[in-house]
Amino acid sequence: MTSSLRHGLRLISLWMVWLLAMLFHVDLGLMPLFHGQSPEIHSHVHSGALPWLFGAMLAYFLLPLIAILLIAYACTSEAPAQRWRGWRRLHFWFSIVYTITNIPHLLADILVPDSRVDQVVLMVALVVFGLLINLEGWRWWRQSSSIA
Repeated sequence: MTSSLRHGLRLISLWMVWLLAMLFHVDLGLMPLFHGQSPEIHSHVHSGALPWLFGAMLAYFLLPLIAILLIAYACTSEAPAQRWRGWRRLHFWFSIVYTITNIPHLLADILVPDSRVDQVVLMVALVVFGLLINLEGWRWWRQSSSIA
């Protein structure tokens, strides 16, 4: 197995784990519904801005899925590896943005007065998974510079 394929498989696996943890984070947030409690959080977002918020969340979930597909194509392409070097660089910085966005969310989950331990644990896991994606993405990008 080539080094590029090895990095790609790790990245695809890590992104899938990250997405599953993110979905479980949302799912756990809704669990009170199944026990007669309200999962409602007092929103500071004007109702007119909600479509934008929902669109942003849709993009937040879809972009990693697109990244997974591009990683798969980059690692299995018969084209020269250098052709995908720009994507490898972009992917690394993309993963950094996702990790950075999870850190304030983790802090918010810790600082909220009625914080739930399960949500905090999942957010810690998401940050760790993000850091692993960053590390593997860095290695994948830098490995491509050694390819002729």
